[in-house]
Amino acid sequence: MSGGSYPKFKNDRVGVKEFVCIGESPPQDHPHVYINMGEEDTILCPYCATWYRFDPGLTARPSSTGM
Repeated sequence: MSGGSYPKFKNDRVGVKEFVCIGESPPQDHPHVYINMGEEDTILCPYCATWYRFDPGLTARPSSTGM
């Protein structure tokens, strides 16, 4: 596959189990996807295929969007 428009998969660590994924920065963003990890420690965003891993060593802080 050539070209740069297909999704690039990434892994992110998060310090909370409920959060919003918006994808990349505009204009490569996607609609807000509200994610609740529940009892799991990893979860896949169904829209952009970013893997999120819960890291209890990170602390919760407000996002730049105020959510």
